[in-house]
Amino acid sequence: MVPTIYYILLSAALFTMGVLGVLIRRNAIVVFMSVELMLNAANLALVAFARQRLTVEGQVIVFFVITVAAAEVAVGLAVLVAIFRSKRTADVDEVSTLKG
Repeated sequence: MVPTIYYILLSAALFTMGVLGVLIRRNAIVVFMSVELMLNAANLALVAFARQRLTVEGQVIVFFVITVAAAEVAVGLAVLVAIFRSKRTADVDEVSTLKG
């Protein structure tokens, strides 16, 4: 049986990579993928703590987080496609500075 601290350390590493992806990268698709990585890191921590306490509450919350993440991806990609069609770029800095 793997100790819970290993799951938490993995979750912290994944969350850190997600934060760095949001802060460093400028491509909107990479930013969305980094946000998803952060959500999955939080899910891993919730499941690890639920497993440690032998309860299912954390796992139930994970299902709701996955549902919200799926809706976020659908809406976010639709907005990204609409912006890309009009601006011809997926760079976050260029889209924020362009007018019209």
